[in-house]
Amino acid sequence: MASNNGNPRLSRTLIVCLAIVLVGAVAIGIVFSTEPVAERVGASKRTPMLVDVIEVTREDHRPRIVAMGTVEAAEDVILRPRVSGQVVEHAPTFSPGGYVAAGEMLVRIDPSDYETILQQRRADLSQAIADLELEMGRQNIARLDFEVLDEELQGDSRALVLREPQLLAARARVDAARAAVRQAELDLDRTTVTAPFNAHILSREVNTGSQVSSGEALGRLVGLDTYWVTATVSRQALRWLEIPPSPKVASTVVQIRDRAAWPEDSRREGRLQSRIGSLEEGTRLARVLVTVDDPLARQDSTLPPLTLGAFVEAVIPAREIRDVVRLPRELVRTGNTVWVMQADTLQIRDAEIVFQDDAHAYVTEGLESGDLVVTTNLATVVSGAPLRLEGEER
Repeated sequence: MASNNGNPRLSRTLIVCLAIVLVGAVAIGIVFSTEPVAERVGASKRTPMLVDVIEVTREDHRPRIVAMGTVEAAEDVILRPRVSGQVVEHAPTFSPGGYVAAGEMLVRIDPSDYETILQQRRADLSQAIADLELEMGRQNIARLDFEVLDEELQGDSRALVLREPQLLAARARVDAARAAVRQAELDLDRTTVTAPFNAHILSREVNTGSQVSSGEALGRLVGLDTYWVTATVSRQALRWLEIPPSPKVASTVVQIRDRAAWPEDSRREGRLQSRIGSLEEGTRLARVLVTVDDPLARQDSTLPPLTLGAFVEAVIPAREIRDVVRLPRELVRTGNTVWVMQADTLQIRDAEIVFQDDAHAYVTEGLESGDLVVTTNLATVVSGAPLRLEGEER
């Protein structure tokens, strides 16, 4: 085999390859020698966060307590007769939905039997009175006879001779007969059943011709003058309510609203009447009683009527709280803190809250008049973080 050591073409190829390798190595060395070196800066610049704020003021406020309650009738009765008999008449207004005035006739029971009984009782009374008069005559005769005999009798013997027991018995029969007449008159009067108060008729259970017995239900009536709203509040809220010591004392005006049935701007006024001394079953909330006059708006047709059993909202003004900051509840942050902008930085302050209603928190400590409370929700909350307002250049 021939040797390649003397081949000039192979030698040139080796020389070119070595030259390329040397040039690449030199280029790599130049790149690494000229690479920039990273320097550590002492502090990075933070961009102020854009926020909205409200300026707060310490003032006197009267919070409101929003309670939910049920409408009930202040007067609610099942009408029942006190005598038995056949219904011979009922008033046209005595029907579901009707209105009746106090003393108005609702049902009339056949009075014939009771008229007959009254006549009998009056006759018995006349007979008893006649017997009494006869007995009084007999006693006078006995007294005259006794005086003629001029005898001395003592105690029971004297009373018997003078017929005193017989006279007492005659007088007792007269008294009993008078009572029987009075009872018969009452029974006759009770054949006419009247409305016990100004009432709204909810139901009627009888018709003309119905046979009723004493105590049987005739219908259900509720009073027209006043309804109750039994509202529930937290036990903590009770101490803030101004409950009158008696019904004669002017009480707090309560705004009533039936969201389900009334227009958005419709309200009724009630009065905070009393605290009910028991908790509501299940929720264990305290209960208060609110009264509403003219609940069916018969005196003012521009007002919406209340409906028995309806679930309504009652807004009750609470006692006045002095020298506090009233803050929207959503601005009270986790842990009862508030965010305040001071000297263009964020401060996180603890707030002492004395009371909260449905919309506001009332802060006694932690805020002063003129403080700027941050209303913007921030993703990163760090005390001392820089802040800015709309329109400020930073």
